[in-house]
Amino acid sequence: MMTFYPAIDLKDGSCVRLLRGRMEDATVYNDDPVAQAQAFEKAGAGWLHLVDLNGAFSGTPVNDGIVRRIVEGISVPVQLGGGVRDAKTVDLWLERGIARVVLGTVAAKNPDFVRESARRHPGRIAVGIDARGGKVAVEGWAETTELTALELAQRFEDAGVAAIIFTDIDQDGAMQGPNVEATAALAGAISTPVIASGGVSSLDDLRRLRDCGVTLDGAISGRAIYDGTIDVAEAVKVLAGQD
Repeated sequence: MMTFYPAIDLKDGSCVRLLRGRMEDATVYNDDPVAQAQAFEKAGAGWLHLVDLNGAFSGTPVNDGIVRRIVEGISVPVQLGGGVRDAKTVDLWLERGIARVVLGTVAAKNPDFVRESARRHPGRIAVGIDARGGKVAVEGWAETTELTALELAQRFEDAGVAAIIFTDIDQDGAMQGPNVEATAALAGAISTPVIASGGVSSLDDLRRLRDCGVTLDGAISGRAIYDGTIDVAEAVKVLAGQD
């Protein structure tokens, strides 16, 4: 059964969404992220996906206080990424009650650190692979590498990573649907579970991911929930095959 991950992107303490990863194109959807998290849990979400957007650009935790309040205010597990680039930060978030820490930029720049983190924290490290035109983007999507998403994912096949979160940047926040083909191709080529992210904007998008021919771990959506085109309770049912 696939898991639906409602996303809360944190910028300056508020719940926002960016268009294609641009900080200047941020829309504030809720200035009370704790209440938003509680609403997601009440709707039936089994997990939450948090991103410290300020941290993604600064490289250090920024929304620590609000994240702690979110974790304390709900009972479902939370995965979090954004600016996690050293062991101190991994430990900080895990101590705050985060169930799974997502490593993004550092996965491309220091894969040995990801392996060591996964060894130290079995089942609690995920790798975020964000791609633009098939190539991995890092530093809050501000820099594109020559590495393909598959090449990066294959580096962690035997590392004990809990999941790969694959985001197609060109689709993210654009409400144009996910890149199902690229997501399915990645999931079919590796054994690590893959979570789809970027562009998931309707229940039909979730059905396409669910029925793509390859088993995916789950799907993340943010803006579509806030815009009202995806209902969390319905999304959970769709990914559970109850539609």
